[in-house]
Amino acid sequence: MKPLALSLSFAAAVLAAPLLAKPVVITADRYLDVAKGSYVEHPAIFVDDAGRITQIADARTVRISAEADRVDLPGKTLLPGLIDMHVHLDGQADIGGYRGLEFTDSFFAVAAVRNARAMLDAGFTTVRNVGSADRNDVGLKQAIANGYAVGPRIVPAGYALGATGGHCDSTFLPPSLEKPTKEEGIGDSAEELRYQVRRQRKFGAEVIKVCATGGVFSRNTEPGQQQLSENELRAIVDEAQMWGLRVAAHAHGAAGIKAAIKAGIDTIEHASLVDDEGIKLAVARAKPVYFSMDIKNTDYTQAEGKKNGVLEDNLRKDRDVAQIQRDNFRKAYKAGVRMVFGSDAGVMPHGQVGQQFAVMVQYGMTPLDAIRAATLTASQALGQEGDVGQIAAGRYADMVAVDGDPLVNVRLLEAPAAVIKGGKRIEPAR
Repeated sequence: MKPLALSLSFAAAVLAAPLLAKPVVITADRYLDVAKGSYVEHPAIFVDDAGRITQIADARTVRISAEADRVDLPGKTLLPGLIDMHVHLDGQADIGGYRGLEFTDSFFAVAAVRNARAMLDAGFTTVRNVGSADRNDVGLKQAIANGYAVGPRIVPAGYALGATGGHCDSTFLPPSLEKPTKEEGIGDSAEELRYQVRRQRKFGAEVIKVCATGGVFSRNTEPGQQQLSENELRAIVDEAQMWGLRVAAHAHGAAGIKAAIKAGIDTIEHASLVDDEGIKLAVARAKPVYFSMDIKNTDYTQAEGKKNGVLEDNLRKDRDVAQIQRDNFRKAYKAGVRMVFGSDAGVMPHGQVGQQFAVMVQYGMTPLDAIRAATLTASQALGQEGDVGQIAAGRYADMVAVDGDPLVNVRLLEAPAAVIKGGKRIEPAR
């Protein structure tokens, strides 16, 4: 080939090559190394095109290219983006009881878009959605990933699994209005529940949610009732593990909690009525088990629930377990149970879930451990410690910024000064 032809060929190749985005550099006064429990002063955090951190340098000495896109947060303290391990993005806290029947089915999928944005604005850059109708969580995850909506990274469960007539079944309607077949996710044997694991995974679930006991906001169930046997729970765990999925168990009652722990469940949701034996099992089990205890939302449900349409029987159950759950949170943490942040957002407004940090500290946690519950420990429970939960090379550049010292005043996390996801600052929704 002649030199001119080579030159033209090279020029064409250059023009055809994709343009690389400008490097992103994030600076602040300091960031919290949640693994070490200490601050690193004057960070310059470099982020690549994929939104991951490539290096962290000293902003006072490192050379930052004039071409870089900068996110400068002078006077601010950075923390890893927060993780809520128990949310329902298509749940509306202000619509309770039979009021949900006033709306068409697709209403809740649309409302979930705003709820996801509220959680991101509150500093939660990753959430685990443990059960939704119509697989709204899967669809919302896809919409966010493809730029059609703005929200956190979502780990979806699809439909929650449970027993006929149990907490995860439809329990508010008479037989004449029920479907002729079982509700999605419902199984009454180990084999039926194995099938439901496969079905949820087939359609996008990345975690399996199962209801091991009755619940507070269902009808005709009590929180302490065990509703699946240890054998059925073990079948769910075995099937999920074969597919590479973790399992979360809604479990208020002591017997159901112990059955779930023995069956190999990864996270125990609520854990309200856990007894001393259950706590010992959780601490001693070789395979890590985590408690996700939603100890804030009862303040909202008791104050606003009646106005929102929540039935008195549900409010009664909520009152019955509220203080017991908080006392058991203190007991479990003190005993050494691994604790993760779970708010049950949707029972309380999504944008208010940061208020739970202060309650966690009130009931015995140090501010650092409360923060770890929503960062480092939560990422371990998700199996995503290489992606989220720390400000460190290789992780996504997901961060929240606050004014002041959250290790002294954890309530700073109730209203972050800035939120960054994948190296991009998120402007608050208006």
